[in-house]
Amino acid sequence: MKSAINDLEIYRDAMEIGEEVWRVVLNWDFFAKDTLGKQIVRSADSIAANLAEGYGRYHFKENQKFCYYSRGSAEETQTWIEKAARRALVERETARMLYDRVETYKKRLNAYIRSIGPADSSSC
Repeated sequence: MKSAINDLEIYRDAMEIGEEVWRVVLNWDFFAKDTLGKQIVRSADSIAANLAEGYGRYHFKENQKFCYYSRGSAEETQTWIEKAARRALVERETARMLYDRVETYKKRLNAYIRSIGPADSSSC
């Protein structure tokens, strides 16, 4: 599948975050997957999904709005990563790597938000 959104590095990063989270959760037992696992996968997948939805709106204000939703999903994902580490579902080092990856994504997303639309209309 190829579309213009796949040309955006920020989108490809968001997609990879979702895949990394998925790979981690696959190894959990049923209870962990059914509770925290579903939540973290949904929030991680929403990071890219919200970018795509905003991109498809073709208006910078709506695109920015969905970028803010993506940023919220990234924050939520970081919370679930921290919970997974505290509950010994993921090794601390793996959790730190994922958390930092999402943190870097949020910073890059802020720059992307500033780049779309008129300069005076976007705030992060």
